[in-house]
Amino acid sequence: MDWAKYRTPTYDELIQADGQPRPAAKRLVEYLAGLSSREIAERQLAADVVARVQGVTFTVYSDGRNVDRTLPFDMIPRIIPRTEWEHTEAGLKQRMQALNLFIGDIYGKQKIVKDRVFPAMLLKDSVNFRPQCVGIKPPLGVWAHICGSDLVRDGDGTLYALEDNLRIPSGVSYMLENRMIAKRVFPELFETSSILPVDEYPSQLYDTLAALSPRPGDQPVIALLTPGVFNSAYFEHAYLAQAMGIELVEGSDLFVADDDCTYMRTIHGAQRVDVIYRRVDDMYIDPEVFHPDSVLGVHGLIRSWRAGKVALANAPGAGVADDKVVFAYVPKMIKYYLGEEAILPNVPSYLCHNKKDRDYVLANLDKLVVKPANESGGYGMLIGPRATKRQRDKFHKLIQANPRNYMAQPTLSLSTAPIITEKGPSPRHLDLRPFVLTRQDIYVTTGGLTRVAMQKGSLVVNSSQGGGAKDTWVVDMADEEGG
Repeated sequence: MDWAKYRTPTYDELIQADGQPRPAAKRLVEYLAGLSSREIAERQLAADVVARVQGVTFTVYSDGRNVDRTLPFDMIPRIIPRTEWEHTEAGLKQRMQALNLFIGDIYGKQKIVKDRVFPAMLLKDSVNFRPQCVGIKPPLGVWAHICGSDLVRDGDGTLYALEDNLRIPSGVSYMLENRMIAKRVFPELFETSSILPVDEYPSQLYDTLAALSPRPGDQPVIALLTPGVFNSAYFEHAYLAQAMGIELVEGSDLFVADDDCTYMRTIHGAQRVDVIYRRVDDMYIDPEVFHPDSVLGVHGLIRSWRAGKVALANAPGAGVADDKVVFAYVPKMIKYYLGEEAILPNVPSYLCHNKKDRDYVLANLDKLVVKPANESGGYGMLIGPRATKRQRDKFHKLIQANPRNYMAQPTLSLSTAPIITEKGPSPRHLDLRPFVLTRQDIYVTTGGLTRVAMQKGSLVVNSSQGGGAKDTWVVDMADEEGG
């Protein structure tokens, strides 16, 4: 692979501005330089074949059509030195600690609102606040057991928190599959480099779920509740259930009995379920409480949860903090609940419910990224510098009609990493989604899912918008230098 012509307009995760590899990526870059174009193409093809055979798919919703396709995988990994990762990990643990305290407070005494640190108006208009959860005290005081926080690096090298996904975060199966594929493509590098493992995530997730069981001391019965095979992340649901050795169930497989316990239908009769890892949205999880016509949920499940007879992860109502407007207050939450400054800075945000911010956003739509508060997957957003006048005019009206629902951020010069192309390595923008598990302690994956824009110049990396993925290597430089 020829690196001589590789140039990037911003901070690159592998190559420095002078064209030399970053210290943690030196071994990888030199190894790739020793491979011919043919060898590179063969290895990328091998990676694509493995992804197809393993069924690593994601559904793209486009123009009303559901397109099920293999998630594009680029074989050149993203490299992060361990020393930097330890700082990032500490920042993620701090965020999750504060966010769980915030959610518990919001469904409890709402001290943060009474102390005027968090605006009551934002809570009043929150589409993810669930009155049915007021007064609930979930096991261990944890509401968001599984979180996927999106991180981005700006052109100056600063790593920012972009958003926290606390409802039903997805993508961890792709992280695990990416590592499996990378080991097949680069067995030599895994033998000679100190690349920290990610394989323990399924066992860590199992332990997180098991710790919630209302029947401590017994072997818990755990089930993953999926909306079914037509859900965009069904591959992940099946993958994680198999990896943890737990049951994969749909709503029709479960029922709540007169004793308020939740049971699973089996060929041997009813079996009590202790913990449900639910991948069904709040509004569809229990027709007794939420959407009465939902066929995805379980009648009486919230009643069972409130009675302490079954644990749910993530807890219903956790999404109150999964709001792109609420996100802007996380540094204040950290200061309020923990008495600490945020380790990971937030991407600067403009909140359109604030008149001063709104006036600035409306006057600068051509420079900003505008996001609705509760969309995910890259849907419903405006990338101002790439938008047409007609698109900007549309958002001007949307913001004025419902300012609470919109926030804006500067268009960052997102960092890049090389991908394989027919003309050699070419830079593409990317982000990073580490996964955080909260129980008595907090566990953070080593690295996470690196999502990459496959189109040159594109800033949209979401899988649902056609983005791809890379393996993420956290490299222990001390081990390598010592060796």
